Amino acid sequence: MRFVPISCVREGMVLGENLYNSDGELMLVRGKILTQKNVKSIKRLMYAGIYIEDEISEGISIVHIVSDQVRAKTLKQIRNLFIQCEKGSENIQDSLKSTKYQIDNIIDEIYENKNILVNMLDLKTFDDYTYNHSVNVAILSIALGVSLEMNKQELSDLGFSALLHDIGKVFISKDVLNKSSPLTEAEYEEIKSHSLLGCNHIRKGYIVSEESLNGILEHHEKYGGGGYPCNIKGEQISRSGRIIATADVYDALTTERPYRKAILPSDAVEYIMASIMIQFDPVVVNAFVRKIAPYPAGTCVELSNGLTAIVTENSEEACLRPKVRVYKDGNEKVEPYEIDLAERDFLNVVITEIV
Repeated sequence: MRFVPISCVREGMVLGENLYNSDGELMLVRGKILTQKNVKSIKRLMYAGIYIEDEISEGISIVHIVSDQVRAKTLKQIRNLFIQCEKGSENIQDSLKSTKYQIDNIIDEIYENKNILVNMLDLKTFDDYTYNHSVNVAILSIALGVSLEMNKQELSDLGFSALLHDIGKVFISKDVLNKSSPLTEAEYEEIKSHSLLGCNHIRKGYIVSEESLNGILEHHEKYGGGGYPCNIKGEQISRSGRIIATADVYDALTTERPYRKAILPSDAVEYIMASIMIQFDPVVVNAFVRKIAPYPAGTCVELSNGLTAIVTENSEEACLRPKVRVYKDGNEKVEPYEIDLAERDFLNVVITEIV
């Protein structure tokens, strides 16, 4: 299987995996030969891309750390909760219980797949940014928590705060949140208030642990100081806050926004590594670079030496240097062969873009 960006999906391609709509309902079955109508339906759902079966990707298998069904149900639940809060509903206890149930499902699946790297590429959808971002951050945060050997209760607290870390944005003006031009000082201060607003709202609506509340409150604090709302640093920041801060920035940087282009996963990883001790906890970043797969198996990439290849395998020891199967040299197709970018002979070759 290989991952094809939505702009490249064409009639006649063979679907590599089941596709679900935003409510978690099965829409298209694996093995389906796509029609023009199918392609239009997929694009309407705003998928970043899909997996297809073809000759160059033969034998490459994709394993997800969280199933599409659990992700879709969590997305639906967090959307409902945000809407409830936006409408001013005081009684959100039942919704928060349902949210906690979905978090437990995510934890169970990540525990079951704890040796799998997190594939953020196929978690991407361009629709409903706030909700998708919340789910992405929760999945990556829990995966980091598992890597850091947190117990199930700690993971539950972490997942809760990660999924709800941006709940305070429902109280911020949409014009300010989606503004494409530079923010005024007053507008920036309004956005910065979302951490405290969210923490206080959840505190009123549900009995949660202090660690969960701290994760919501502190996800914009910086390890070296200078963050908000409390300008605390280092170990003063809760562990949940330090983990969510890393996941939050990575997903935000690699997601297309109306006011900013997404950057390459490799560039986002480099940014986070360069910001150790300044913005991010070094222990968390160490877990992050071992757990993230910026170029998941099935991703087509262009190399700095002019070759085009498909990623076949990732390693925790070198997340930016996977094994790849070369199938093109410039514009010419070649007999496929595999190379390991982590080997000495290829250390001068880097991935320049996702094709």
